[in-house]
Amino acid sequence: MPSSRRSSRRPYSEEPRPLDLERATGGRRTETRRGEEWTVQSVRSSEKTYTCPGCHQPVPAGAPHVVAWASDSLFGREAALAERRHWHTRCWG
Repeated sequence: MPSSRRSSRRPYSEEPRPLDLERATGGRRTETRRGEEWTVQSVRSSEKTYTCPGCHQPVPAGAPHVVAWASDSLFGREAALAERRHWHTRCWG
């Protein structure tokens, strides 16, 4: 049976907060580089060390960075996602 108690989260007279798309999508966005569309996602930390394809230096475990992959490939979206790479934020930007 539903509760008759009103929610205290947001009063009825208050406007709802606008949706924060970056937070809702985990920081995922689409960018165009050299005529190709890329999906880019910010990562706050990771459990593994990766090698940045931009500078060929390690992206240490726990370091904030970005993951990028082509939005589409000849073999489909799943293949494009499988080819994703971890970049230092400064190397991608």
